[in-house]
Amino acid sequence: MKIYISADMEGISGVVSSSHVEAGSGEYERFRRLMTREVNAVIEAALECGASEIVVNDSHNKMDNILIEEFHPKACLISGSPKPLSMMQGIDETFDAVFFVGYHARPGVAEAIMDHTYTGTVMYAKINGKLMSEAGLNGRLAGYFGVPVALVTGDQNAVKCAKDELNDPVGVVVKEAITRYSAKVYPFDVVREKIREGVKKAIEKLPNLKPTVEQGPVELEVSFYRSIMADMALLIPGMAKKDGRTVVYTAKDYLEAYKVFRAALAINSGVQ
Repeated sequence: MKIYISADMEGISGVVSSSHVEAGSGEYERFRRLMTREVNAVIEAALECGASEIVVNDSHNKMDNILIEEFHPKACLISGSPKPLSMMQGIDETFDAVFFVGYHARPGVAEAIMDHTYTGTVMYAKINGKLMSEAGLNGRLAGYFGVPVALVTGDQNAVKCAKDELNDPVGVVVKEAITRYSAKVYPFDVVREKIREGVKKAIEKLPNLKPTVEQGPVELEVSFYRSIMADMALLIPGMAKKDGRTVVYTAKDYLEAYKVFRAALAINSGVQ
């Protein structure tokens, strides 16, 4: 059994502040160790449940957060950026299941730690008219390759977004968000047991899980916080403006839609 793990940081159990997830801050080094520890707990649980191969893609910010010297020796790590498929680099049809670890809710969701979608420039992203968090966007890329999302960990609304957007993954609530920057957090022994139980349930459920597949054509809609960002996204051939801050693109399939979304963000990476 081959497992793919995309690991973000905002949804890691102890994380509540931007200083916890920003490289160069006083707290970052401590919290990248906590991220590594939590990812290792997921790996260990998956191995206990019969996984034979595990690939972890570091998916937060510059994507070099997980400490290789403390990383589980029976898994493989994809580290660094930029990567063509970003948070889903390495996914293909050879995997049996995808796990999303440390994920967060989409922008504007109340009681959600550091809610956003990929960057702070995005007000919302929709696929075929449906609002998407990173779980929904990334899970559809897994679905393009025929792989189901079996597990999602994060705060309660990260899990809710994923369940709304995907085909019935198991959710593990590792903290309870109160506001964007506060949460009820648990001792790690409690979190580890929650993860162990969630992974076990996800793998038991796997024979009945279906990938989340968007049949082509696929409409991508992205609304930015600034109108100039929509203007810049129009540099992509085929992109059309819906309103001052919103662009729409019709792709032949989901892989194209995902790549166009990533390109629109890349074009705007230095725009203020």
